[in-house]
This record gives sequence, structure tokens and C-alpha cells, in this order.
Amino acid sequence: MSSSGASGYRISRDDGATDGIAGSCFATYEEAYAVLERYYADLCCSDDREYYRIEPLDPA
Repeated sequence: MSSSGASGYRISRDDGATDGIAGSCFATYEEAYAVLERYYADLCCSDDREYYRIEPLDPA
């Protein structure tokens, strides 16, 4: 567990919508990052892409 007390990480869209990526939860930041890395790698210089962030989950 990280020093921030997070019990995991969630991917959120900047516009607050939910889709196949947004809302997904992961045990580690690295797992969430790998999902976003694959998503952005598939889009080359596209203005139509969504923007995501990785947020820590609140401790239980």
C-alpha cells in the first residue's frame, strides 16, 4: 500500500463520463498506467480522444 493510504487506483475521464476504461479499478498505479498507455498508443495525434486520469481510491 502506498504512503497516501490509497487501497488502489481508479481511472476517471476528465469529462466525468463512464466508458470501457473509466471506472476501472486497479491494485497498483502501474496497472492503471499500462491500460492508459495502450489506449493512447492506439491513437496517433487524434483530437477525438478522451482524456483520462488515474486517481487513488479512498481507503476502506
